[in-house]
Amino acid sequence: MEVIANTDTAEGSLQDVTANSSISFGSLEDIDVSADGSLILRCFISVTYAVVCAAGLVGNLFVLVFIRARQARRNSETNVFVLHLAVTDFQFALTLPFWAADAALDFSWPFGDIMCKLVLSATVMNMYAGVFFLTAMSVARYRCMVSALKESTGARSSVKLVALVMWLLATAATVPTSIFSTVNEVAGEKLCLLRFPNGQRWLAVYHLQKILLAFVIPMAIVSISYLLLLRLVRRRSLKSRPRVTRSVAVVVLSFFLCWMPNHAVTLWGVLVKLNAVRWDQAYYVVHTYVFPLTVCLAHANSCLNPVIYCLTRREFRRKLRDFFSL
Repeated sequence: MEVIANTDTAEGSLQDVTANSSISFGSLEDIDVSADGSLILRCFISVTYAVVCAAGLVGNLFVLVFIRARQARRNSETNVFVLHLAVTDFQFALTLPFWAADAALDFSWPFGDIMCKLVLSATVMNMYAGVFFLTAMSVARYRCMVSALKESTGARSSVKLVALVMWLLATAATVPTSIFSTVNEVAGEKLCLLRFPNGQRWLAVYHLQKILLAFVIPMAIVSISYLLLLRLVRRRSLKSRPRVTRSVAVVVLSFFLCWMPNHAVTLWGVLVKLNAVRWDQAYYVVHTYVFPLTVCLAHANSCLNPVIYCLTRREFRRKLRDFFSL
């Protein structure tokens, strides 16, 4: 069984084995990561989640108001996807208090089986949806620059259809979590975890799905879209080239740097589950001390994506200055 330590977005789990345990990984099957029990680490995770939650709620709410006001004047594909991205990240931030409490209680789930299933499913669905809308936003931005098309009723319907498909894909990717998430008692502790019927191989497949759908494929599409956008700006010698270049660098680098460490450690776990790499002390140490930090980093990026995007736009910064000067 996989014990989810914080959220399924990170797909990291804690392994209920102490440092001096004589039980081997093979006998534990799906168990992934150890609960460190460190008060400092748990407090750091809880405080980080609380800060990210507050920043995510306030920041994404501000973005929602800004984008809705802008949409009333000029509708665009990019703004539609930014709007949906803000919605997903706002919903994602709402799940963080549950994971903060879980971490504070040494990853012991106090909210019951139904809430475990709901919170875990909501966390995963909004993680997938956020990545999908970030990807769609990148493609839309390039298309808008190329065609400079004027929005018509038909174009808006097309964008709405794409947004609906993104939500359906995110929901479909979350189905395994909704089915197999449950509260189980491990060593006297109630843990919110994923329990697959056929053990670690299904868990490895589940992790590979997340790596591919939530990082590898989106990262490739985002990178290609923005490289094409930069090439277009350079070829036409547009005056906005420095601003576009800076905006592209912020969006792509923030996505890569915040998610890559988490997915790299997750991939390591997949190799261990498939017996391609041995479970050893290094694996234990990385998952115990490094992995929680990659979880926090990924959560911060997920909650602040719309804010990062909008802060690269002059109009948003002007609105922000006007708001705080009141």
